Amino acid sequence: MFDSIIQKDKELLIFLNNLGSEQWDSFWLLITNQFSWTPLFLFIFYLIFKTFGLKKGGFVIVSLIVLVTFSDQFVNLIKDSVERLRPNNDPEIQHLLRHLNNPQSFSFISGHATTSTFFSVFMILLLREKYKYIYLILLFPFVFAYSRLYLGVHYPIDISLGILMGVLLANGYYFLFQKVCNKLFV
Repeated sequence: MFDSIIQKDKELLIFLNNLGSEQWDSFWLLITNQFSWTPLFLFIFYLIFKTFGLKKGGFVIVSLIVLVTFSDQFVNLIKDSVERLRPNNDPEIQHLLRHLNNPQSFSFISGHATTSTFFSVFMILLLREKYKYIYLILLFPFVFAYSRLYLGVHYPIDISLGILMGVLLANGYYFLFQKVCNKLFV
């Protein structure tokens, strides 16, 4: 059964990846680059300082740095434990994919999907009472994660479980964050 799931995962990736075309390649290469999202991050930082002020806002920013660092290292631990080849390195399917870059690290789970979802859900939990449109930030992890399928560097399961992991981590981190904030900023 597990082999069947893995095979369907590969087939779905091949299908999704081959929907791409050269005219869109530069767009998706831009989307997958985390630095391309700098305006979004600056806007979020603005909302944080506007909502929480300088002192607590600074604490939130430091917490975000810890969040991203933890998420990245946690994902790397999983990748190095599971050791699933990236699709672009899988001899069984690499010739069937359009791939525009060739990362050599392992595939499971997607760091892009995990960290962007973790960040976005955490921001929603922090800012939802003040900004009703903050939920639009969920477009970020979905578009960011899809770029990894388009580029042929992750499987759909890597992306799906990365998103799930991001949601779980964000909720846990938010719970801890609230406890710390209640003690520091009474």
